Amino acid sequence: MQLTEQLEIEYAAARESAVFVKRDQPGVLALLGDDAAEFLQGQVTNDIESLTPGQGAYAALLTPKGKMRADMRILRTERGVMVVAERALLPVIRHTIDTFRIGYFFTTEDLSGDFDRITLIGPSAHAALATFADSAPQLGTAENDHVGFEVTDVEVTAVVVGQNQLDLLVPTSVVDAVIDRLEAEMRRADEPLAELVRVESGVPAFGKELDENTIPGEAGLNDRAVSFEKGCYVGQETVARMHYKGKPNRNLRALLAELPMEDGAPVIAKDGRELGSVGTAVVSPEHGPIALAVLRREAEIGDDVTVSGLTARVVDTASLNTN
Repeated sequence: MQLTEQLEIEYAAARESAVFVKRDQPGVLALLGDDAAEFLQGQVTNDIESLTPGQGAYAALLTPKGKMRADMRILRTERGVMVVAERALLPVIRHTIDTFRIGYFFTTEDLSGDFDRITLIGPSAHAALATFADSAPQLGTAENDHVGFEVTDVEVTAVVVGQNQLDLLVPTSVVDAVIDRLEAEMRRADEPLAELVRVESGVPAFGKELDENTIPGEAGLNDRAVSFEKGCYVGQETVARMHYKGKPNRNLRALLAELPMEDGAPVIAKDGRELGSVGTAVVSPEHGPIALAVLRREAEIGDDVTVSGLTARVVDTASLNTN
């Protein structure tokens, strides 16, 4: 990703107040019924049964060997749960539900085509809700807290997805009205700004830093996505063993360079060994060219590596977070 004048303007607005970004349509499944949370409790990595309406959890589906098949947000509602994920991951999630739901009583509704997603980014994101909602919603601050509120008499759901970041799940019937109200309050930005903020926040994404060979602990996801207090789920043994007894073979790292890097570029150690590959590369107004990558544990903080002929420095992802 190149740094353009437009991106610099959007970045400054996101740092000072707030911007909004119209995103790709999400995958949305509603699991309605008393058994929905109990069913997911035995399938995903995080604790779902302890959630109350208005709370949520980030979680993953794993293989028996602890490798990720999909990630998602699970939002507890009065009627059950809502699963929100990237559309490309929905078939995997749906297959798990259809295969293992025997004996559990809930209904499943695929609402993916009914919702658009708009992300608010910036320190004024929470305050902005009151400016375009029909009535001011009371939204918590923990990740995955969520609340419904009305815009033109249709319910929109706001979800906390990160520090100074909210996702709005907007029924397609009112998305134009919501955008009109947002444009009266803040600058509209494009997808490159959302990706830049994600990389600066050190948040890996499926299909970028995460894939079917990733164990959650390797990508720094244990704190967000894994409960070590709940009962069994598929892949638990590997995840727990790595957490309590061993060290991950790989770790999520950030890379700093003088010139822009490329997505997918191999990351090479001084001795010529391949350590992994770049997940997402961007150019930050704050840090210059940066990238996220899941690298072998030999890539230690402070090491110099080679990326497409460029020298890059391995750093902790936390050092990039300027939110």
